[in-house]
Amino acid sequence: MVLLQAMVLILVGLSGAAVVTIREPLRQGIAMSYYGLLLGLLFFLLQAPDVAMSQIAVGAVALPFMILLALARLKYQREQRERQKETPS
Repeated sequence: MVLLQAMVLILVGLSGAAVVTIREPLRQGIAMSYYGLLLGLLFFLLQAPDVAMSQIAVGAVALPFMILLALARLKYQREQRERQKETPS
């Protein structure tokens, strides 16, 4: 069990470093979802299932979903501005 905890802890560290080093927001949101899922798994292995469930709900689902929604909104607004520039007044 300790070996599994150590392996997951190493994966959590690597995925956390990946979230920080990735520069593209879409890929960073996906990496953050993976990081939240691994962190939830680590909490479960450390016998904190209530914290694990909260982490999975917030860190692996809700937060990346909000980031993806914000990115979609920004893309939509950018396209609207470009269309307005193209349309002669």
